[in-house]
Amino acid sequence: MALRMPPLYGRHDDRGAQFTEFGGWEMPVEFDSIRTEHAAVRESAGVFDVSHMGEIEVGGPDAERLMQRLTTNDVAALDPGNAQYSAITDDEGVVLDDTVVYRLPEGNDAEYLFVPNAGHDEQMYERWADYRDDHDLTATVDNVTGEYGMVAVQGPDAPELVAARAGDSVLDLGRFEAEYADVAGVECWVANTGYTGEDGFELVFPADGAGAVWDAFANDCQPCGLGARDTLRLEVGLLLSGQDFHHEGNPRTPYEAGIGFVVNLDTEFVGRDRLAAQKEAGVDEEFVGFVLEERGVPRHGYDIQKDGDAVGEVTSGTMSPTLDEPIGLGYVDTDYADDGTSVEVVVRGTGKRATITPTPFIDS
Repeated sequence: MALRMPPLYGRHDDRGAQFTEFGGWEMPVEFDSIRTEHAAVRESAGVFDVSHMGEIEVGGPDAERLMQRLTTNDVAALDPGNAQYSAITDDEGVVLDDTVVYRLPEGNDAEYLFVPNAGHDEQMYERWADYRDDHDLTATVDNVTGEYGMVAVQGPDAPELVAARAGDSVLDLGRFEAEYADVAGVECWVANTGYTGEDGFELVFPADGAGAVWDAFANDCQPCGLGARDTLRLEVGLLLSGQDFHHEGNPRTPYEAGIGFVVNLDTEFVGRDRLAAQKEAGVDEEFVGFVLEERGVPRHGYDIQKDGDAVGEVTSGTMSPTLDEPIGLGYVDTDYADDGTSVEVVVRGTGKRATITPTPFIDS
């Protein structure tokens, strides 16, 4: 199947970006170097093309009920302009995807916009449409992923950069708040959200305005690819869908994946009863961070051992550009999940000393 192209593909190609396949999209992985781009976001600001993220709009009289049934957080708590992090679970409480749900202002055709991860938009569209039809709900569900572009401007200088282009009112947005603003003549949905551990905003806009919005930022701050996005999110311990959890390859519940805070058991979402039982009984494995104490780089799939016995598995790892030491994320048996616990990570057949470490690994 042909890869999907973001509306900014030509801009990136002209800039000399290297590309990679991610979630069925051909996306820039690196413009200059991962370390250069990573440092720019930690020290000043960088702009990412995140148009591979999905956009699904939900409207109609039963929109809230539909969202409440298919996401784990309490959608009814959202006022217009608010957003929340949430999970989408199956009947067993296993995570299908994680997402951000926005309650749109009055006057929009839809009441809600939610953002599935790359390559999940069609699956989630069908899930919402099927549930609506099976339960005779009156709601519209539209997969508008191809109609929009999305960029993230992140870093300590990002608020001023965005305010200079979108207006000072964005500086009044609290975390997980959003509003419409004009950037370079393009109406953008500007949200105080991100995936790097830094201050910043994510902007959603019509695809035909993507070039103008990108140029408004990329001419004044570092363009960044998915490589830096991964090292930045890993340093703050954020999950990557498909890698730190996967519905088929590595099925995990929100409690196992360390995002139990997005589960509201007072709502009747799909998978709620299984998660209520698991919360009562406790989990067998926990999602943890660790620092490798010896030379090596932990990678997805490496075993985590204690005294030679397997006690877990690495899901993500890297050499931290900020800390200049190898860090990783993974699941271990709860007996070995306490901070400070010594374990070994098997790197190329050799056990390397590691210490279970709280995340984020850096101050953020």
